Amino acid sequence: MKKLKNLMLVALIGMSVLGTWSCNNEELYEEPLAVMEDESNEDVDDAVTDVNSPCDFTLDNLEANSTVVVNCIIDLQGESLDLPENVTLLYEGGDIINGTLVFSEGSSIDGDLLGNTLEVGGTKPALRDTSFAFDPKRWGIVEGTVSDEVALSNRDILENTMLLAKEYGIDTFKIDEMDAYFNVVEITANYLPAQAAVNIPSDFHLIMTDNTHLRMQPNNYKKPSLIGFYLANNVVLEGGNLYGDRDTHDYSDGGTHEWGNTITLTGSKNITIKDTKSFNATGDAISIGSYRHAFSTDYVYCDNIKITGNTLSKCRRNGISIGDGRNILIDNNRFIDNGVDTILSKGTAPRMGIDIEPHNRDGVIYQIANNITISNNIETGGASLAFYIAAGNDIIIENNTTQGSISYYGTHNSIIRNNTITAPISGELAKGMGLRCGAQTYESTNYNNKIYGNKVTGYTIGLYVINFDIEVYNNEFIDCYEGITLDELYDSKIYKNSIISSVTRSRGIITQIPAKKINNVIISENKIDVVLAAFGFYDINLDNEDYKFQIINNDVKSEGTSGLSLLNGLTFNNNNVDGGLRLVGTLNSVISNNTISTNGAIGIDLSSLNDNIEVFGNVVTINGSALCVRDKIDNTNLSISGNKCN
Repeated sequence: MKKLKNLMLVALIGMSVLGTWSCNNEELYEEPLAVMEDESNEDVDDAVTDVNSPCDFTLDNLEANSTVVVNCIIDLQGESLDLPENVTLLYEGGDIINGTLVFSEGSSIDGDLLGNTLEVGGTKPALRDTSFAFDPKRWGIVEGTVSDEVALSNRDILENTMLLAKEYGIDTFKIDEMDAYFNVVEITANYLPAQAAVNIPSDFHLIMTDNTHLRMQPNNYKKPSLIGFYLANNVVLEGGNLYGDRDTHDYSDGGTHEWGNTITLTGSKNITIKDTKSFNATGDAISIGSYRHAFSTDYVYCDNIKITGNTLSKCRRNGISIGDGRNILIDNNRFIDNGVDTILSKGTAPRMGIDIEPHNRDGVIYQIANNITISNNIETGGASLAFYIAAGNDIIIENNTTQGSISYYGTHNSIIRNNTITAPISGELAKGMGLRCGAQTYESTNYNNKIYGNKVTGYTIGLYVINFDIEVYNNEFIDCYEGITLDELYDSKIYKNSIISSVTRSRGIITQIPAKKINNVIISENKIDVVLAAFGFYDINLDNEDYKFQIINNDVKSEGTSGLSLLNGLTFNNNNVDGGLRLVGTLNSVISNNTISTNGAIGIDLSSLNDNIEVFGNVVTINGSALCVRDKIDNTNLSISGNKCN
């Protein structure tokens, strides 16, 4: 039988011992306690108490300074019970239900005794532990397939329990076994999706396990979010499995429905999301954005965000989207099959692993995305690019392994380095570009960027580069149809890259047709071994006589001849060329001090329509009967001297 039993401590202590204790304030004797015991089991060492059975005692008439071990069910039967001072309630598997406990001063309670049907009043009791284990059944969560109303209740219970826990000083909230649906649709004026989600409060650590499954209740809303950080601060979300509703969503009202996320951050700071698994969002696994716009007086941006060790899989749109945020780290995550079509739902643009795309229009800055690091991630199976900077500055993308491309359209002070990009199609070329750096319409925003130490394999184009003030160096391009493709480029350096390809008709460094302008660009110390042509430069600077560029100190090899045609202002100097050169319509250029060998017909072919060309100091080796240097009669103002032919 469980009943109250008073336990008195020794009150009489020898004077000498008392005198010793009186000098040490840390060693004071304890007050008398009252505890619950089960006397029927006193002589049975291994007796097991049924924690689900009703207690044989009540909390009525507790004395002050009592301790109650709750290892059974105490039903308050809807009543409110006043407790004396200094009462301690200890959790040992039981429960206190259906009523209100009104605490007095000095009392404490185990957080595990807080429950869905227990209210607490009076003086707020202290919690004996700041960590809390959430039992979904005790708090009224209904697991499995449920109605919208029950799923909404699930949302309210989980969110309100976290708020209650925080109110009582709990900062670590743990969930283990749970598999439940949550209705996160709440269409209210000026109500943001993160507000309607299951919100995690500030100064809080939510820990889930592989046994925890939070599922979005199927809906027809265009902007639902399962987990929300709404103007939150100092939060850690750890572990768990989060599911969107992409294959059960109702898309019938039209539109893309691309904004449904498993996690949405709105104007939040000091947030860590780690070791979670997100699946099947109608939009993104994680979306990061601001509260209001950058020009608003109440604008709040996301700051100091860490996303580490997560798996983001099969989302219709992107793994992660960043619309607005500063100081963001995305490290050691897995991006799997994002943007792909499933049997029940098609992906939606832009279908990327990570998309950094602050919204700005007509010169108005709505969002800002700066100081972002994307590192040590693995991306596979995506429908489009792996990582993409549409806009945003001071961004580092490093040490990632991807199948999809890494690209930027508009950025400055950014670095793409030491990434391994391997085309996903075995034995075939992947269409598009392994690395894309810049865009025609973003010319004024792209500067001071560096691309180095990357390895790209199996793409049609290894690297496409445009705009100005960029360094491209120490990259490897393997089995690409075109190693490096240059578009309009200024004040840049392309050096110490390796381009090796056995792909049929593969080429090394070429220009986009029409590239039109290349000025103050140095292409140097590159190693090229391809099938068709080491260089292919066409239609460059014909309308800009003062523009100049250099190809110097490169070591190149190809079965065919490199073409330098319809261009102006080239210095081609000190290169080791196995394959020969052909110039057609080339103006105001110098071909000097190169070592050239060829199995073709001509070493240096000044084919036609060349004007003001200097050719000197070259050593040309011809294998077979061929011409060393050919000068056709329609060339003008040529200076050919001091060349050696073998």
